[in-house]
Amino acid sequence: MNQQGPWVGDQVHDEDTGRDGIVTDVRGGRYVLRPLYGMDEWENENAERLTVTVPRSEEKRP
Repeated sequence: MNQQGPWVGDQVHDEDTGRDGIVTDVRGGRYVLRPLYGMDEWENENAERLTVTVPRSEEKRP
């Protein structure tokens, strides 16, 4: 997480949808998220409603 909020690669909990996901892109202030498993995609415009659960820097790599 950077000082402005979640960023690409961060695992987050979306409080608006109740879903956990990974930030894959930020487009014009919209956070593009995908689920931890699967190919679905959704957006959230409010970074304050996204809680970082695993920062990119702490993500385990195989």
